[in-house]
Amino acid sequence: DNNCFFLNLNLSNQTLLNFRLTYSTLLIQKELWIVEPQSGILIDESQIYVVFVPLLCFAKKGHRVLYGGGYYDRFLIKCKPSIIKIGVSFFDPVKEILDVDGTDIRLNFCVTPKKVYEFSG
Repeated sequence: DNNCFFLNLNLSNQTLLNFRLTYSTLLIQKELWIVEPQSGILIDESQIYVVFVPLLCFAKKGHRVLYGGGYYDRFLIKCKPSIIKIGVSFFDPVKEILDVDGTDIRLNFCVTPKKVYEFSG
C-alpha cells in the first residue's frame, strides 16, 4: 500500500488539496510551473502524519520562510497538532526571522545538504 500524499495548489481559494500518490497518478505542470496531480483520491488533513515543506530559508529556532501566500500555514493549522513538519532547504539556517507572528507554525526538523536540524518546543 502506498501511503504518500501530494499537495495540489488550489489558487481559487488559496488552499492545498491532498491527494494520495499512487503509481498511476498522472502529474502535470500547472500554474506557477508546479507539478501537481491531475486528479486522484482526496485525503483529509487528519490522515497525514508527516509533511515535507519546501523553504526559502529557516531560522535556528525552527521558523520558516516559504514562497508567499500562506498556503502551508492554512494547511498545517488543519492538521493534527502532532504532525511532523520537516523543512527542506538548500541553505543553512539564518540566526532569526524578524517578521514571525502568532499564526506561523514552526518546523520540527529541517534537512539541508549538510545537516539535519531538530527544533524543540
